[in-house]
Amino acid sequence: MVLSDPHMSEKDTIASLLTALRDLPGVDAQPPVYQPHPSHADRGIDAEVRFDAGGKNYVLLVEVKKSVYPRDAQQVLWQLNRYLAAESGKDRKNFVPLLAAESISPGAKDLLKHENFGYFDTGGSLFIPARGAYFYIDKPPPKTLEKSVRSLFKGKRSQVIHALLMRHKDWFGVKELAELAEVSPATTSETLTELERFEWLTARGQGPSKERRLTEPGPLLDEWRKQITTAVGRISYRRYFVPGADVKSLTERLAELCETHQAEYVLTQETAAQFYAPFLSTISRVTCRIVPGRAADEAIGELGARVVTEGANFDVIETKTHGEFLFKERKDSVWLASPVQVYLDLLRGGGRAMEMAEHLRRERIGF
Repeated sequence: MVLSDPHMSEKDTIASLLTALRDLPGVDAQPPVYQPHPSHADRGIDAEVRFDAGGKNYVLLVEVKKSVYPRDAQQVLWQLNRYLAAESGKDRKNFVPLLAAESISPGAKDLLKHENFGYFDTGGSLFIPARGAYFYIDKPPPKTLEKSVRSLFKGKRSQVIHALLMRHKDWFGVKELAELAEVSPATTSETLTELERFEWLTARGQGPSKERRLTEPGPLLDEWRKQITTAVGRISYRRYFVPGADVKSLTERLAELCETHQAEYVLTQETAAQFYAPFLSTISRVTCRIVPGRAADEAIGELGARVVTEGANFDVIETKTHGEFLFKERKDSVWLASPVQVYLDLLRGGGRAMEMAEHLRRERIGF
């Protein structure tokens, strides 16, 4: 019977590192020497990998992890520094501490580079700051990290992030934030744990009284922006033409009919952005999100809207969840999506929508 090796994933990562080293010009890397795993937590390193470059010999002191975020990177830095201190009796000038992992977050890479520690991830990124053998290869994050980050900005988790961005100066317990975001405490807790790994949050207290506050709203919104602008596919609209209606009269009539038929809606994109932070001299189209169903159909029908493929002056963004209606605001007689939601919807638009999005973020969102 063949027993499974509990450290096989570590060996796979080191094997990938070895392949990356041997692909470098003028580098000859030897098979790794694995270190024993003592029972205590401060175990030293996982392996030594020797390589030759430019006529010199180097030793990589490799610590292997699965996924690494800034806090994990800091702990590994301490661990490798202790290991180096313990090796003080040896010739250390060609020792290069290196963290190898399936995935390393951008923040963790920045920390390691700043401290002049090497790193490697299985996406192909490699940093070796050796004297006389400096290598730096930057590649997109491996799919495991991309998938983990992408999941934060979808579904119920995105509602937690939406709530944190809208109330970024406030401290929240899990239950309070869950109620605000209209999701379960379990989803809220999982999302907060992921955000802490990226150090976008700070925490205080312990156990049931633990609270968190968003400390990096700008980088968090930047990441959401990145996820939207790199996503495959565009937003889905139902396009209509309403005869004899300018933007002002159309928004007022839409508001009146949705109230009459009890159809929940919000204006978004350029229409809402003009209320929050005027940017364009004129706009020619009204865009809204509306909860689908009989009430919405009756309101749109009474509006006199007819479906078109060209020349639309009224767009309805297909909305399947209630998350996009969170933190809506009343302006005059109409409902607007939250500034954050309007910003995200503008990023999905065409024309001058991207410019308008950045104007809205600068003038109304503020981070």
